Amino acid sequence: MPRLAPLTPDAAVGASRELLYELVSRHGQVGEMVSRMAHSPAVLGGYLQLSRAMKRAKLHRKVSERISIAIQVRQGCRLCLDSHVNAARAVGVDEKEIERARAGTSVDPAIAAIIALALQIYREPTAITDEQILALRDHGYSDREITDVVGIVALNILTGAFNLVAGLGPDRNTGP
Repeated sequence: MPRLAPLTPDAAVGASRELLYELVSRHGQVGEMVSRMAHSPAVLGGYLQLSRAMKRAKLHRKVSERISIAIQVRQGCRLCLDSHVNAARAVGVDEKEIERARAGTSVDPAIAAIIALALQIYREPTAITDEQILALRDHGYSDREITDVVGIVALNILTGAFNLVAGLGPDRNTGP
C-alpha cells in the first residue's frame, strides 16, 4: 500500500497546485509518483525541471535507458526498473543487452564503459579517475555526454528513492 496520499490539482496548494493543473492540461492526468510528489512543491518542481532538461541530453536514449536499468537494479525501485526496461525495449534494445544492463555492463565496450561510470557516480563518485574520463573520450564520448550521465544518475536516484519512500511499486501502484 502506498505510504503517501496522492494529491489532485484541487487538493494541492501553492506551486504544487499550479504544476499539477499545468500537467493535467498538457497530458490529461498525472501519474502516481507525480501526484505524491506534489506534497512538496520543491521536490515536484525540481523533478519536473530535471526530467525536462534530461530530455535534451545528447547521450543516445538506447544508452541512457541501459544506464537507468543498471542504476535501478542497484537502487531497488521495481517501478522504475520496469519502466526503464519497457522504454529500452521501445527504443530497440534487445533482451540480451537489457540483461547485460541489469548486470551493469554491455557487449559494446563503449557502452559498458559509460554504464560503469554511471554506477561509479551512483556508488562512489570520489573514486572516478582522470584515466576513466580519458578512456570515455577514447570511446568517442563528448564532455557533454559524460556530463549527461551525471544528470541521468541524479534523476534515477530522485525517482527511485521517492517511489521507495512513497511505497510505490508494480505490485503497490494504485493508479494509472
